[in-house]
Amino acid sequence: MRESREEGAGAMPVPELRETDEGLALVADGMELRGDFSRMLPRLRADRLGRELLVRAARVKGADAPTVFDATAGLGEDSLLLAAAGFEVTLCEHDATIAALLRDAMARAAEIPKLAGAVGRMRVLEADSLEVLPSLAQVPDVVYLDPMFPARTKSAAVKKKFQLLHRLEPPCEDAEALLRAAVGAGPRKVVIKRPVKGPLLAGIKPSYSLAGKAVRYDVIVPVR
Repeated sequence: MRESREEGAGAMPVPELRETDEGLALVADGMELRGDFSRMLPRLRADRLGRELLVRAARVKGADAPTVFDATAGLGEDSLLLAAAGFEVTLCEHDATIAALLRDAMARAAEIPKLAGAVGRMRVLEADSLEVLPSLAQVPDVVYLDPMFPARTKSAAVKKKFQLLHRLEPPCEDAEALLRAAVGAGPRKVVIKRPVKGPLLAGIKPSYSLAGKAVRYDVIVPVR
C-alpha cells in the first residue's frame, strides 16, 4: 500500500490506497477514486452495446472469439465494453496501485449477475506493455491503446479523475515506441483512442477512423 509523504512545502501528497465500505479506493486531497463497473451497466445493454464506437472499431471479421490486448488498461472500463461484446481481453497495467484498483473492481463486478459474464472474459496482467508486446505467446486479434488524454480544464469530473491517475501514471511520453510495439506484435488491427480533434498518435495516419462527439478511434490495419 502506498503511503502519502511530504516532499517539501507545496508538494502534492502521494495518493494512497484505502479500504472502504464500497471497495478499494485511491485517496488524496479530499478526492477519492475507485473502479466501479456497475455504473457501466446502461452502456452494456444489448440495444446499445453494438453501437459503441469502440466495439465497432475493434470488430474482427471471421473471429468467433476475438482476442484483445489492452496495452493501457487503467481502470478497465473500455475493456469491459469489449468483454461484454464477446471479446477475450487481456488488460495490461504496469502501475501496481492502478492494477490493484482494477482487480478490486473486477472482483466486485463478478458478484453482479449482469457483469459476471463479461468480467469472466477479462484477465489482468501487471506488467509493462512495451516489454510484454514483443514476447506474447499468442498474437491477439486486436491491440488497444488509450495513452491517456491531457487533462481538460473545462471538465471538472474528468480533471478530478485524472488528477489522481496522473500522479501515479502520467500520459504516455513515448507514443512512437508504444505504437511500434503494438504493430510489431502482429495483430489484425491496432485501435487507438484519441480526443476527437486530437493529433494522430506518433503522427501515424490510420487506415480509417470512427469519430463521435468527444472521442475518435483510429484504426491501423498492419500490412501482412
